[in-house]
Amino acid sequence: MANSTKLVTEFILMGFSDIWEQQILYALLFFIMYLAGLIGNLLIITLTILDHSLHSPMYFFLRTLSLLDLCFISVTVPKAIIQSLTQNSSISFMGCVAQAFLVVLFACAELALLTVMSYDRYVAICCPLYYQAIMRRASCEQMVAASWLSGVISGFLNTAVTFSLPFCGLNVVHQFFCEIPSLLKLSCSEKNLAEIGAIIVTVSLAFMCFISIIISYIQIFSTVLRIPLVEGRSKAFSTCFPHLVVVTVFLSTGSIASLKPMSESSSVWDLLVSVFYSIVPPTLNPIIYSLKNRDMKAAFWRLLRKSVFK
Repeated sequence: MANSTKLVTEFILMGFSDIWEQQILYALLFFIMYLAGLIGNLLIITLTILDHSLHSPMYFFLRTLSLLDLCFISVTVPKAIIQSLTQNSSISFMGCVAQAFLVVLFACAELALLTVMSYDRYVAICCPLYYQAIMRRASCEQMVAASWLSGVISGFLNTAVTFSLPFCGLNVVHQFFCEIPSLLKLSCSEKNLAEIGAIIVTVSLAFMCFISIIISYIQIFSTVLRIPLVEGRSKAFSTCFPHLVVVTVFLSTGSIASLKPMSESSSVWDLLVSVFYSIVPPTLNPIIYSLKNRDMKAAFWRLLRKSVFK
């Protein structure tokens, strides 16, 4: 075929607006969200490393989640800010490959990690006597490694399949980053077995994670409701509520982004949906966890006092 992927040396990322004043406004909003996500996630990572009271499996997983969120927003947001400020919307072919790979990697790894965190809460509440034996350090590290590995595999499969397709000279991506569905829309070939296989693997992973989370929380709620003391139920719910909110936000926005019909041209709805699954969850996660977690707030004030009265 004369027009193939080799002829495409760069892609054009379509932002939210062509009007300069609006581009500045979007750049400012993205910068505020990125700064909030950056500070919040770095704070959680710092607290869970320095404060020994937070050296438990729950906070080990939370630290890993913050690291994933930090990487997730850093893949897309800085480029979008620079794009708005410089009015240069191009991205190199290999830059687009790398961005698409990392977006899928961090998104799938985060979903897998949220599943692991739901299992951690299940063991803590439903099997407290066996918690230390089950959630050993080596076991926690293996589960985190498995989460990263699932992200790498999903990212490699989806990226390899997407960029092996011919684009026939089309290079305008109707998104503010290299999103796999938007890139697939540029291909002039019909779906092949490799593409279908990559979709099946990714959807199967997401479905298994979703079912595992649902089963964990059914067991958790049934156990919590049998706790006779109101204080005991309140403490159990307080450790689960932040995670449940994070899971709900991430899964709902991610599902909408994955299942939304792809239009022929960019729309504000398509762009907003992508913002809600790629930027909003990593920005909100630190706020959700810090506001609802007494241990995190206590660790923050201890660290602040040490810094002020050092």
